[in-house]
Amino acid sequence: MLTFNPGWSQNAEALDAFTDVRDLQRELKAAGAEFVSEADEATTGSGSFIVVDPDGNPVLVDQHV
Repeated sequence: MLTFNPGWSQNAEALDAFTDVRDLQRELKAAGAEFVSEADEATTGSGSFIVVDPDGNPVLVDQHV
């Protein structure tokens, strides 16, 4: 599984500016992505979702901040 962590640097340090996981989720939904799980859009802060890439591989987007 490929994993992306919005809000973290390569050293797992919080970034000052980044695109929130819920915004990414909305963009991918609008593009027709297939979701396995979704972030709760009524929340803020940490959250995650899993999409499936065109080859059928799961991709986890996991925001910790």
